[in-house]
Amino acid sequence: MSDLPADRAALAQRFRAFAEHEGRGASPLYERLCVALADDAAILALAAEATTLPVPNLLLGAVQYLLFAHPGDPLAAFYPSLTATPATGDPYPAFRAFCLAQQTAITRILQTRRVQTNEVRRCACLLPAFGLVAAQAAGRPLALIEIGASAGFNLLWDHYGYEYGVAGQAGDPQAALQLHCEVRGGHQLPIPQPFPTVAGRLGIDLHPIDVRDPQAMAWLRALIWPEHADRRTLLDAAAATVLADSPALRAGDALALLPSVLAHLPADVVPCVFHSFTLNQFAPQDRDRLTTILAACGTRRDCYRISIEMLQVGAPELRLEQWHAGRHHEALLARCNPHGAWIEWLA
Repeated sequence: MSDLPADRAALAQRFRAFAEHEGRGASPLYERLCVALADDAAILALAAEATTLPVPNLLLGAVQYLLFAHPGDPLAAFYPSLTATPATGDPYPAFRAFCLAQQTAITRILQTRRVQTNEVRRCACLLPAFGLVAAQAAGRPLALIEIGASAGFNLLWDHYGYEYGVAGQAGDPQAALQLHCEVRGGHQLPIPQPFPTVAGRLGIDLHPIDVRDPQAMAWLRALIWPEHADRRTLLDAAAATVLADSPALRAGDALALLPSVLAHLPADVVPCVFHSFTLNQFAPQDRDRLTTILAACGTRRDCYRISIEMLQVGAPELRLEQWHAGRHHEALLARCNPHGAWIEWLA
């Protein structure tokens, strides 16, 4: 890779890291593709056309999005999302040929789309944190504000049923969407019973997803890794739930909108800002600005932030921050699977 410019070499390392830390054990196809891609200057040059992060997810999503429209292409034979019996040979030659043939269309997607994986099963990891906030709120209802809300699936976490194995159940067992989450480790998971009261819901996203838009939903489906049929099933069920009870979604920059949103909340509600796999698309200074905005709110009233983020190698972390009477407290609550399949409670 010594012939690559420095930024391209860094991009190659991003794909290697994706293969090792995200693809391995979760998507054998993406792991193989990313390992090979990291040594391919032509495809790295194509990936470098991306204008937002994370680049591996964006490129892989763009390819699958276009492949859904070309199911007869040789590459489709390797995708479990397109065939019941995937081919077992080397997928990379077909992948490379498809990328080069669709270079113009892929570039357009890389420059106009964003990674907006709205993984509804993450609600199973968020739920215990919402319960802790409600307990500290002493009966006051929560005003939910999600940053990077995409289609708003996670804003409706109290509409779903939950199954935590031996740790118990929560929510409505008759709900159309049932989320299963494995509890790991030796600590008891604090499942709220009954659910916290929600006073309002607002999702903020640069480009909110309208579940009534077939192309927008096709993009969300393309962001799901090919082997993950269960996630595609959950996506469809979550979309149906949003159609029946749509939360408010506002297009715009959260850093610009959030101060006004927080300032206009009623005095008798508790602001609860949350986000999952959103800060990886923020510049470091913008992450600091978000914290500053919440801290400013915390000088006037109780304010909470719940987050699931993976800003370094390792399992994603579920964290809870609280601003109360001007004092700040932050706790690492749990580690969890990126798609909500398991949670290890630490608190």
